[in-house]
Amino acid sequence: MRRATVVVMDACGVGELPDAVAYGDGGSNTLVHLAEQLCGLRLPTLSRLGLGSIVPMLGVAPASDPGVYGRLRPLGPGKESTTGHWELMGVVPSQALPTYPSGFPPEVVRALEDATGLRFCCNRPFSGTEVIEAYGPHHLETGEAILYTSADSVLQIACHVDRVSEPSLYAACEAARQVMTGRHAVGRVIARPFEGSPGAFRRREGRRDYSVRPPGRSYLDELQDAGAPVHGVGKIHDLFAGVGIDVKHAGATNLAAIAATTSLLRELESGLIFVNLVETDQVYGHRHDVSGFHQALKEIDAAVAEWLTLLRDDDLLIVTADHGVDPTAPHTDHTREYAPLLATYAGCAGRRHDGLLADVGASALAWVAGRTAPELPGETFV
Repeated sequence: MRRATVVVMDACGVGELPDAVAYGDGGSNTLVHLAEQLCGLRLPTLSRLGLGSIVPMLGVAPASDPGVYGRLRPLGPGKESTTGHWELMGVVPSQALPTYPSGFPPEVVRALEDATGLRFCCNRPFSGTEVIEAYGPHHLETGEAILYTSADSVLQIACHVDRVSEPSLYAACEAARQVMTGRHAVGRVIARPFEGSPGAFRRREGRRDYSVRPPGRSYLDELQDAGAPVHGVGKIHDLFAGVGIDVKHAGATNLAAIAATTSLLRELESGLIFVNLVETDQVYGHRHDVSGFHQALKEIDAAVAEWLTLLRDDDLLIVTADHGVDPTAPHTDHTREYAPLLATYAGCAGRRHDGLLADVGASALAWVAGRTAPELPGETFV
């Protein structure tokens, strides 16, 4: 049994999907527009793998000897981290997860208050960093937890650790997850602890995501059935509600996730290493911080360079994304985009592969376990 590593550069889209206009995302192209704003990207390792061969990108030349490269698309609706990762592993939602552009309805708020024992303020879409500045003082004064959402299918609860301890916030979010079912089954309930004083609030690294369970069988389940261990790095475990994940590795920051991945590549004998690198989305993408985004990409590029030296002859490495977060969009939410595909393995002949997000899971299963799952979408590119 062999090893495969799938690395998701969160929100690093490479062009609008055909239905992007319906999402308010016409013309979106995260990495291309980022490159234009920076007068070029500096990503030598990703360039060598074929990033500039996918689409023309300022500063990223087409590779002379690439691996497998191309663009991948979802089959289902949405532009969520949850559904994007699900689709990478062959789970296609039949309908978009619920969103709340006007906030949560009164009956949902009442149910949340009954279940959590908290009282809430805000209850509307808000930027995660701006909401604690706007409502943090009120929260500290009254004890009302900050309830908010975004354009994504999320319910987020932010609490100052001096008012609500992290364990108490996690317990409240677990209770909220039980409330948000049926037609209110949001993709994620997210705990957002913060600290500091008014004017200098800071989000802590204790974020936790409580995801709805995937609505179907995935390539992760297939790998487990084949006896292959599945290691989730970063928020992978949370996005799948633990389903199909054998071991969870911390990765609240890119630094931590990169370190965990490096250790696994040095030590793991076989199985899947499934990694989310969150900062291109959570820290820089939603803030349209192009210089920070570029710096995060350069750190990823350096990590990939190290990982390439750790690959064995029987290893597969895939680098991809889940959606976009275009810095030129008129909003700060995710954008409905293709995901890049970069893959390399021993004997890999450079070629283009455009297909489904699910092709990633299909390829990982074929590589690691030498089998297919005909009932799941996706085809292997290895």
